Amino acid sequence: MVTISGFVLLSIYDKIPPFAMALLRRILKVETNYQFVVVFIVFSITGMGAVFIARPMMGWVGIDYEQMSWYTFWPLRILFMTICYQIMLIIFGTIAGQRVYFWRVEKRMLRRFGIRL
Repeated sequence: MVTISGFVLLSIYDKIPPFAMALLRRILKVETNYQFVVVFIVFSITGMGAVFIARPMMGWVGIDYEQMSWYTFWPLRILFMTICYQIMLIIFGTIAGQRVYFWRVEKRMLRRFGIRL
């Protein structure tokens, strides 16, 4: 499913107007179209991976949906997904050869959470 999103991005790549492409490249702060595609693929893999990894990690800690109410479980699940996402973003970004870019993105996200590096 993750690679499908990358293929969909590649198939609609030709249909994106040039001004929209330039705007997306400026927002994401990427330099080349190749880096743009790699960044989108890494973000899609990381997002799906964080959703799938969070549940087993919560099970290892002993948090289960049946043991607590939904208004306690879901904020904890979102917290676990966020932590997994932060770690996986650096890992997959490094594997894709974009460690410097994703470290900048990571620092920006952590700054928004109030953590300064």
